[in-house]
Amino acid sequence: MKDQKKAEAIASERVQLLSPLLAEGLDPAKAREIKERICEQTGLSERTLRRYLAKYCQDGFGGLKPKSKGRQPSETTIPTEVLEQAILLRREVPSRSVAQLIQILEWEGRIRPGEIKRSTLQERLAERGYSTRHMRMYTESGVAARRFQQRHRNRLWHSDIKYGPYLPIGPNGAMKQVFLVTFVDDATRFVLHGEFYPVMDKTIVEDCFRQAIQKFGVPESVYFDNGKQYRTKWMTRACSKLGIRLLFAKPYSPEATGKVERFNRVVDAFLSESALEKPNTLERLNELFTVWLSECYQNKPHSALENKRSPETAYRSDKKPLRFVDPDELAHAFLHCETRKVDKSGCISFMDRKYEVGLPFIGCTVDVVFDPADITELIMEYEGHAPRRVRELVIGERAGKRPPLPEHLGPLPADASRLLTAAEERSRDRKAQQAPAVAYRRVNKEDGHV
Repeated sequence: MKDQKKAEAIASERVQLLSPLLAEGLDPAKAREIKERICEQTGLSERTLRRYLAKYCQDGFGGLKPKSKGRQPSETTIPTEVLEQAILLRREVPSRSVAQLIQILEWEGRIRPGEIKRSTLQERLAERGYSTRHMRMYTESGVAARRFQQRHRNRLWHSDIKYGPYLPIGPNGAMKQVFLVTFVDDATRFVLHGEFYPVMDKTIVEDCFRQAIQKFGVPESVYFDNGKQYRTKWMTRACSKLGIRLLFAKPYSPEATGKVERFNRVVDAFLSESALEKPNTLERLNELFTVWLSECYQNKPHSALENKRSPETAYRSDKKPLRFVDPDELAHAFLHCETRKVDKSGCISFMDRKYEVGLPFIGCTVDVVFDPADITELIMEYEGHAPRRVRELVIGERAGKRPPLPEHLGPLPADASRLLTAAEERSRDRKAQQAPAVAYRRVNKEDGHV
């Protein structure tokens, strides 16, 4: 049975696959064109795509999780020489579909008809870097020659991290650099949230993203560069849970994130002014930034907006409704998930702490869902069991009883050793097949000796 973590990862991939079809106001002709492109790139049939879309519209993120079907036999492994021939065929004509590759291999007599499934070959090609998407990525060239801008707010958000000044916030007052994270609306250039942080890792992106959503609702899509702070499993999971399309700029294409890069150059003016104030704390720097952002950017005319309106006026006057989510749903979407193996005492080790999950789970690998900001309580998930909250282990005066050995793991009585019986049979067969090299009795008779 597929575990919960793998099911969520598959559902996340399917949400991102369907995201172009979830855009508001999409006409049927455009939707048909997008479907054809997705089918061509992924090898999925249009029927499968329609089924995914219907499941998502009906049940949301959960509807795209694969259903457990019990143990399935492992898929037939594609021989190495067959896979190499498929790669060679794809390299000869990159536009060949997976079905065409299989057809050619069958016609050449390298495989039997129906021996290899299309989905299996598609996965193996993707693992080796020869999927249709990979081949197209390396053959396409050039950059956009025209500017683009979304028509309404919250259609697309941009984000970036900018190096900030040095502040005396390190140990013993040592100077330490801080970092600015911002989220900017594409249509209005409005800064949804911006804040300086003392470290540069994925946690600062999570915090800024969450505050922007809490204040201004959920966007339809987000657009990031390829920094490791953005390309995380957490970001994929959070966006999929909230129905947000996750987009990344092509490598080595700084022009793709031009709007937020342009704002970062505007921030240079603030950094010059703040240097005169000499803020000694991170809180003071953020106070100054909030004032500057409101008075010197959000409410000033912007040359890229219609009638040179200010970003805040453009955002507030947009008629597109904002989509907010329930606080519990938002909190669950921003949780992290890792796996841990339960030890022989029914506990797991997590961030140098012990948590008791229960003796029935000894030896099992469970999913641990947690909030990085608060790990006093974790959520333990395991296939076939309801999620349960677990707390840090408290060592008491008594020990818990070890659960009895399950019946299906107990020894079975036997009348004889199957190993020795089989060994005797093999020994008899081997002796019967081995003829003696020289028959000495026959040689003696021929020489006249008795």
